[in-house]
Amino acid sequence: MHIPDGYLSPQTCAAAFVVAVPTWAVAANRVTRVVKTRNVPTLAVFAALSFLVMMFNIPIPDGTTAHAVGAVIIAIALGPWAAVIAVSVALLFQALLFGDGGVLAFGANALNLAILMPFIGYGVYRLIAGRSPLTSTRRIAAAAIAGYTGINAAALATAVEMGIQPDLFHTASGAPLYSPYGLSQTIPAMALAHLTIAGAAEAILTGGVFAYLARTDPARLAATHRDIPATAGDAPAPRARRLTPARMTLGFVALMVLLTPLGLLAPGGAFGEDAPHDLNLRELGLSAIPAGLAKYNGFWSHTLLADYGFSDGQHAGLAYLLSAIIGIAVVAAVIFAISTLIERVARHREVGKPETA
Repeated sequence: MHIPDGYLSPQTCAAAFVVAVPTWAVAANRVTRVVKTRNVPTLAVFAALSFLVMMFNIPIPDGTTAHAVGAVIIAIALGPWAAVIAVSVALLFQALLFGDGGVLAFGANALNLAILMPFIGYGVYRLIAGRSPLTSTRRIAAAAIAGYTGINAAALATAVEMGIQPDLFHTASGAPLYSPYGLSQTIPAMALAHLTIAGAAEAILTGGVFAYLARTDPARLAATHRDIPATAGDAPAPRARRLTPARMTLGFVALMVLLTPLGLLAPGGAFGEDAPHDLNLRELGLSAIPAGLAKYNGFWSHTLLADYGFSDGQHAGLAYLLSAIIGIAVVAAVIFAISTLIERVARHREVGKPETA
């Protein structure tokens, strides 16, 4: 799902930024409606969680890998505009610090995972959940289905963006300049990975986190669930727990960090997504790596830990663990700073407005 540099033409990358940039601007303005002071830490934690779950690669039978994203649960809890900001920041630092996804392709990755996925997922959630209580089985199922639908919508968009490259951008002889895979290859490959394994993982993540929040800390969902009852009729309210949601969240994030090296068990690379030289040129009918792919694939070479590993390739597990710690710290800190800045700007505007009679 993380498109590396070189697989999309500069024109396609530019078109994605044309859509993404104004969306980020609107999101920065709209997010102030739901991300108030008490929700800023929640958004930071969700962004860090999104970064973490994207490090867990799940093996797919075709030789590649897939992963959950967490965009839809952020949209359900804090609204789709907050999800745009959170997931975009996670994607940006994955690309800049670890080379996971391209810098030139950042706009396309954000369009797929941080814009299309949360908005489509949130729409499905609202449609299915209706006016059902927060703790109802229907609403939990709606969250799970929304997560499944959202990640598959993002996967389809990714497949289309990559699959149209050979037809739109090729040499005079017909050789592809960028992604060598057409729609007949990209769509089935992405569908196999996400209709099965990744979709199930996203559904479990979204439904599970929503069910926990709805039962233990429904106030965290208040911003996007106004006038929605917590329970049906006279059902008893959830009991207070010794382990508070905040402590449970920190414990869960810590556990996820410790388990991140499991992502090394599924390196993937069947489609050359990790390095163009892994492409099976003979199978593709090519004599050389596509020129544009070879030119732009190494565009960004200033990563801190490329591919979540040390430069000498040693101690892969330790490097993966260190990458997770650095990533969540940076992403959470940046989200906290952005959210706080947005809130202060909005508050300043309110103070500066002239009073009306």
